[in-house]
Amino acid sequence: MTTLDIIKEIQGLPLQKRIYIIEKAIQSIRKQEDKNQLEAASKALYLDYLNDKELTAFTNLDFENFYEAR
Repeated sequence: MTTLDIIKEIQGLPLQKRIYIIEKAIQSIRKQEDKNQLEAASKALYLDYLNDKELTAFTNLDFENFYEAR
């Protein structure tokens, strides 16, 4: 099915269903864009985390038990 076929099919739907499809498409685009931005940010900072021990100093505590003081 081509893009033109999909558009024709959508145009044949009732208004409420077309709005629903548009909303879902926009949500999908936003979710993908958020994922792309997070991935780009993590790649940009990867070398910093490898080379700057101040950024990872507290990761040594990751596997220690934590007890809340009351």
